[in-house]
Amino acid sequence: MVDNAYLDWPFLEDSHRALAAELETWAATHVAGVHGLDVDADCRRLVRHLGDAGWLRHAVGGTPWGHADTIDTRAICLARQILAYHNGLADFAFAMQGLGSGAISLQGTAEQKERYLPRVARGEAIAAFALSEPEAGSDVGAMQCAARIEGEHAVIDGEKTWISNGGIADFYVVFCRTGEAPGSRGISAFVVEAGTPGLEIAERIDVIAPHPLARLRFRDCRVPLAQRLGAPGEGFKLAMRTLDVFRTSVAAAALGFARRALDEALAHATQRKMFGQALADFQLTQAKLAQMATTVDSAALLVWRAAWLRDQGRTITKEAAMAKLAATEGAQQVIDAAVQLHGGLGVKQGVAVESLYREIRALRIYEGATEVQQLIVGRELLKEMRA
Repeated sequence: MVDNAYLDWPFLEDSHRALAAELETWAATHVAGVHGLDVDADCRRLVRHLGDAGWLRHAVGGTPWGHADTIDTRAICLARQILAYHNGLADFAFAMQGLGSGAISLQGTAEQKERYLPRVARGEAIAAFALSEPEAGSDVGAMQCAARIEGEHAVIDGEKTWISNGGIADFYVVFCRTGEAPGSRGISAFVVEAGTPGLEIAERIDVIAPHPLARLRFRDCRVPLAQRLGAPGEGFKLAMRTLDVFRTSVAAAALGFARRALDEALAHATQRKMFGQALADFQLTQAKLAQMATTVDSAALLVWRAAWLRDQGRTITKEAAMAKLAATEGAQQVIDAAVQLHGGLGVKQGVAVESLYREIRALRIYEGATEVQQLIVGRELLKEMRA
């Protein structure tokens, strides 16, 4: 059962409804159950499939390579929700193409966009977003990776870690301290091609839901200044603008995982026989299912509000944080309940809810942990009150 009632909500337009119907059909055929022993190969294959089918055009902004002149937040959220419902790695492959190239879509020169975005949209080049460091995750202002300017080049030294697509990306958008001002005001962004001398994959990182991740090391890595995105010292603002788009889509992915868990729970509860009746006939089961469904729809309203507001040109710092907070925490609760309803089967490797249990955990951390979202919402509320 796929509940598409949300498509009738006023946050979405007819073009989004058409996109959802088409992608739902495609995903059910092409990505459901795509998991092998080689996560790198699986990810590359999914990126290419998504590109060949035209879906990655929704992850980048600008024409003719993108779907529209600007990034359509609701289209990205729809794609992530639907892909996450069917396959967590497919969602990852789509999302990282968008996040990895998002700074180029938002701030790249015409030449930079022409060089990278068409290949990203076709699935011919894999993108990565390199912001986090061993001592600078949630606290981006503590960044230590630095670039010094030598003539027409920036020379980068330092490390980045927890980098999605690390090790398989064709290029990385790297944020470095360039020192124009203290703290976050002295950070710039550069596009660094894989294979650039001085860039190495220091470590591949294995996590509970297999995705390509790595720690990067830069040693006298020389990058042409023409590869800088935006103005010197404006990298932090660019990173936050990029995250404002894709933070809402993390919430949408969590929503996809939660919807799948609810559907799996409903199917299991109606089929499982206990004490002469179906598991679904017990009032305790019905109460749990009711709470799961309410949590899903509550999160969905916040997700689509945030996406709609951004597509209207509004700043959504608070709304995106609320959506990510509610959707990721809610999805964890829904998936845990689905595992519990499955009993022992729920922790058997290969069962859908077991996979979902591993997939959801990281979403409560990356692109701003739950605690950071709480701080953002509180800060924004106080800012509004004082204004």
